Amino acid sequence: MADFDDEDGYQGSAVLEVDERRFDVRVELRGFFQPIDGRYHWYGRIAADPALAEELSAGRRRGTLTTPQGSAPAEVGDPDPWGRFRVEGVSTPPFESWFRTGQPPASAHEGGLPEHVRVAVIGAGFGGLGAGIKLLEAGIRDFAILERAASVGGTWRDNTYPGCACDVPSHLYSFSFAPNPRWSRSYSGQPEIRAYLEEVADRPGLRSRLHFNAPVTGAVWQEADARWLVTTERGQLTADVLISAGGPLSEPSMPDIPGLAEFPGAVFHSARWDHETDLTGKRIAVIGTGASAIQLVPQLQKKAAKLVLFQRTPAWVMPRLDRTISAAEKWLYAHIPPVQRLARLGIYASRESTVGAFVKRPALLKAAQRIALKHLGGAVNDPELRAKLTPNYVMGCKRILLSNNYYPALAQPNAEVVASGLARVEGNTAIAADGTRHDVDAIVFATGFHTVDMPVAKKVWGIGGRSLDEVWAGDMRALRGTTVAGFPNFCFVIGPNTGLGHNSMVQIIESQLSYIVDYIKTLDRTGAAALDTDERAQQAWCDDVERRMGPTVWSTGGCKSWYLNAAGRNPTLWPGSTLRFRRQTRRVDEREYTRVTALSSQKTLVPNGIGAEQA
Repeated sequence: MADFDDEDGYQGSAVLEVDERRFDVRVELRGFFQPIDGRYHWYGRIAADPALAEELSAGRRRGTLTTPQGSAPAEVGDPDPWGRFRVEGVSTPPFESWFRTGQPPASAHEGGLPEHVRVAVIGAGFGGLGAGIKLLEAGIRDFAILERAASVGGTWRDNTYPGCACDVPSHLYSFSFAPNPRWSRSYSGQPEIRAYLEEVADRPGLRSRLHFNAPVTGAVWQEADARWLVTTERGQLTADVLISAGGPLSEPSMPDIPGLAEFPGAVFHSARWDHETDLTGKRIAVIGTGASAIQLVPQLQKKAAKLVLFQRTPAWVMPRLDRTISAAEKWLYAHIPPVQRLARLGIYASRESTVGAFVKRPALLKAAQRIALKHLGGAVNDPELRAKLTPNYVMGCKRILLSNNYYPALAQPNAEVVASGLARVEGNTAIAADGTRHDVDAIVFATGFHTVDMPVAKKVWGIGGRSLDEVWAGDMRALRGTTVAGFPNFCFVIGPNTGLGHNSMVQIIESQLSYIVDYIKTLDRTGAAALDTDERAQQAWCDDVERRMGPTVWSTGGCKSWYLNAAGRNPTLWPGSTLRFRRQTRRVDEREYTRVTALSSQKTLVPNGIGAEQA
């Protein structure tokens, strides 16, 4: 299982000794040299073991792991949803490696970030990890993944609010090239999805290219050298190609509420949950009624003395058809992989079959509206409350939500729905736009993310020193959702007009990754230093997207959603099927790009505020 270019490993039987107790275990281990700290790291998983689980119930422990190839001190703990324990150590690994023989490979250089890479990837969520795997599969090994936090996971690392889960079925919300036969439920919770991404990151060759605690603070296109100068809090590096895989759900959106700064109680966003604050017995205000709100509201209602939900617009909520995946199903998926692929295909086909209703004939969604209204009526008897929770726009215009406990929670005596947004705060009183006043002890914002104004746009400067934020001017546009004119060799994963209202975003991510790999291969094949998107090709693509957006439910459904920017245009969603998107991103069309050569004699333009040392 080892990838001896930069990773060693071992898989098989081992002995773990903890507090003088001995456990015969099965392990899967890997190791790599980490230039950031100049040390050799090894890590892996120990198969589920009831006796070991009992021993480690109090938390992480130190011990000794011994394999037929060696022995080493180790830390063990942190069980994943499938009962496997993480084991890790530094320096001497318990298996054969270059570190034990003293003959490091060429890649084991000292220092922090590499000076230069062929490809730099921003973010280690679904997009960034997927990019790493696809680059390795394509034989592109000279890359670095720059992650702002201390671990992988992206939005599934950051969102830890009570009840956090996915509203796309588990088998579809995972990579087709990295299936997981151990999903415990048809709709996975946040801990299980994060564990899956940690497992994906354990693939050979990936961990050694991950650089944690390295938030990108700026990226400047160096016209003289035709490469990107990327600045992080850990240092700088240059890259021929820069991939932004931070995702649209990475930066929480907090509204500017007058008086909020003087509120005496706890205030936080759902994506930055304050686990130190005990909300039991508190009067809690929840702001927002989106996908996060409907998951955390039932959890908070159980412990709150009073829960006040500030609702500007009610959501369409459908039943959540969740169930436990049986042991027999897991066995089949693990031992007969085509069974899982068939299950995934069935889920995909059922989701994809609804695309016509979203993009061409929204009237077809009325049948689903009847199901949602029945779902509401069955849970809420109070006609006044039911009226507050009934949307007055076409289903699908805003994101369709799934929940079985949201409506029952709001029907409880300690819950109140305010059919108005939060206008201001005076002391501990939250005042709605309708003038009603509500005394609360804590305010939780479930107000979504910066989706139509990607924060990364303020950190990227292209040809002529113009920032992406300046070029977009509040209206995101890109060719095939991936590249932008004036920003050579810069690619998005989940860029403008790539979001979905009917299927899994992983489908879009995989399509874009194929396009990006072909983009890099096109550079190699043509010998071009860089490719810059042709403005006419970009405009033609965006005009076609805009034309096809016209009859969609997002344009005709009669609502105002986070899909739209300030000008009322939808730069967020893809108005078509995932199959169409995959066809249109299968290969790079060289006619849509112009070749860029390095101008070594040209002085590099560096925008104000980036730092003279970057010139």
